[in-house]
Order: sequence, then C-alpha cells, then structure tokens
Amino acid sequence: MERIRAAIQKARETREPEGTGALDGNTATTPHMPGSVAANWEALEIFKPQLHLMAKNRIVTFDQKDKAHVPFDMMRTQVLAACRKNGWKTVGITSPTPACGKTVTAINLAFSFARQKDTRTVLMDVDMRKPMVAEDLGVSSSHSMGKFLSGTSGVQENFLSYSETLAIGTNNRRSLHSAEILQDSKATDAMGLLYKSLKPDVVLVDMPPMLATDDVIAFLPNVDAMLLIAAAGSTSIKEIDECERELSERTNVMGVILNKCEFVPENYGYAY
Repeated sequence: MERIRAAIQKARETREPEGTGALDGNTATTPHMPGSVAANWEALEIFKPQLHLMAKNRIVTFDQKDKAHVPFDMMRTQVLAACRKNGWKTVGITSPTPACGKTVTAINLAFSFARQKDTRTVLMDVDMRKPMVAEDLGVSSSHSMGKFLSGTSGVQENFLSYSETLAIGTNNRRSLHSAEILQDSKATDAMGLLYKSLKPDVVLVDMPPMLATDDVIAFLPNVDAMLLIAAAGSTSIKEIDECERELSERTNVMGVILNKCEFVPENYGYAY
C-alpha cells in the first residue's frame, strides 16, 4: 500500500500543471480515498482551463475575481447542506426552455464545489442533443456521454480531472436517440460504475431543457433531486409551474433558481 501511495504522489507531482487545483496558492486537502479510487482519479486526463475562455463564458467561480461568484457559492452551500441532510448524491440541473443559463449555472456550481476541500464532485454533461459543457470549457477531447451511459466506453475515456476534488465528464457527440439511452438500464449501470470508480460525494448533471424533450423524464430514476433554472424576463410562471409539478411527481425538487436577474449585493448592506 505504501508503494502505491508513493507512486500516486510521484505521478501527481509530475502531471499536475501550473494553475490547476486550489487557487491563490492554497493547497486542497484531498478527501480520504482508498488507494484504488485515488488511482482512478490520477488516471484521468488533466484539464487545464483557458483563463480567457473562462472569462468569456462567464465562469465566475473559477478565480473569484468577479463578485458574481458569491451567489453561486451561496447556492453551493445550500445544495451541499440539502444533500447531506437528505442523503442525496446526484443533483440534476435543467430549465423549462433553452437559453435559461442552466449549463453556465452547472459549471459555475461545479467550480464552486471544487473549492470544498472535503467534498469530491463530478460534473456530467447529459444534454446529449445540444451538449455545451465541452464548448464552454474549451475541451476538445472526443468524449461521449452516449457511449459511457450505453456501457461501451468507460470513466477514463470520458472524464477529466480538474483537481483532486472535481472531475468533469464532457460530451462532444450529439445523439438523436438520447431518450432511449437515458432510460435504458445500462445508464443506471454506468452511473453505478461512476460511483464505484470515483466515489463522488456530489454528482452535478447538466440535463436538457425539460419542455423541449423527454430526456429529463427518462433520466430521473438516476437523480436524487433537481434544480430548475428559470430566466428572468423570458421564463413564464406557467412554464415554471408545469416543470415543477412534473418533477415533484417523480423526484425531489431542490429549488428554482432565477437566472439573468439584476442583483446588487450592496442592497443587503454588506460590502464584499
């Protein structure tokens, strides 16, 4: 076991590029992992963010320079508290219609979680009709959530390691038969493989818009709770009610997030 730990540490020191992992010079404390699980994380391809692309795509929780990261950190704390209280692990993120900002929300939430030193987080792009996580992060690897969830491709072939606390599963291949893939029993088996291999504490799943396809309903048996992202000025109350009602009949609704709204923290009398 000591030999394995020494090999893992040597690999980490050799492979970890500048700028990944904890920010501002802080060293993250890795959650305790059995040797085999730590080796699985080490085997993942390293993801090194492009700073200009992160800023362009509004990933504000990455370096915390933009005050807009604060609401995402507050959301992270609430999501983590709910997961720990209820024993939830997999949180789906959807919206009633396209262009509500669900993917940007999911990515920002994931990078906020990455700074939670005692929590291992996985972000998955399961919007297989219009995957955007890879594009927003600048990932060019030929990942396929369709193949992973179909059981024809493994964790190492489809997930990246940003740090010792965040792994990201992207998708560069669209699928015309995504609903069939998502509701197949092989998808449940694949999620079980993910849990066994990486032992995540929280899995964030970026899912398609709910009113556009039946993909969300198809995958709900694999999700413990859902976050619904609405866009101020475009999402109607009727659409929110319809989605919330349908979700609550099948799973736990963690909350509704109002995106694209004007929010000034100083209004609360606290200068961050």
